[in-house]
Amino acid sequence: MNERIEIRGARENNLRNVTLSIPKNKLVVLTGPSGSGKSTLAMDTLQRECQRQYMESMGMTSEALPKPKVDAIFGLSPSISVGQHVTNRNPRSTVGTVTDIHSYLRVI
Repeated sequence: MNERIEIRGARENNLRNVTLSIPKNKLVVLTGPSGSGKSTLAMDTLQRECQRQYMESMGMTSEALPKPKVDAIFGLSPSISVGQHVTNRNPRSTVGTVTDIHSYLRVI
């Protein structure tokens, strides 16, 4: 079992041939100044490729999700993306209520 996510040659938006290794089963934080590529790496590279691979594994075409500009990505698993914009100003909102997963968990 692969214990790391390997990214080689990421070139999306402001990423310039970035190569890195991210450990799995750990809390990983992306930090840096504004415009350094944190969101591009997380959302436009990793999340998009996770979604694309998952759709392909289910036999769906992924024309709506083009492959990110990267030489190779290894060790990905299906993922869930939670947007970074506030959708509800209720102080009692949680990730579970904002994404509606709370409703499904209550049924289970």
